[in-house]
Amino acid sequence: MMLKKLTLAAVLALTPLAQAEVVDDPALTEPEITITHDGESTYYEYTVNGQLREIKVVPKVGKPYYLVPADGSKFIRVEESQLLIPKWVIFRW
Repeated sequence: MMLKKLTLAAVLALTPLAQAEVVDDPALTEPEITITHDGESTYYEYTVNGQLREIKVVPKVGKPYYLVPADGSKFIRVEESQLLIPKWVIFRW
């Protein structure tokens, strides 16, 4: 019985203490979206922490596409979003 108690005490002493997880402020990590229109397209500008991360272009005719900042002030065109934003539906009623 005493050996079991000593073994349990040793295991507990060697186990790392639980640490609190630091969660970033959701208001800072979620993108701010600015929507603008011109005659032929709608633009969704996604800004995170004050930095432009991507632009979604939705033309009146054709498929939507994304413009992602590349080196310098150039943008490259991609077919899918590069932002990782959770889009899960947990409950719906």
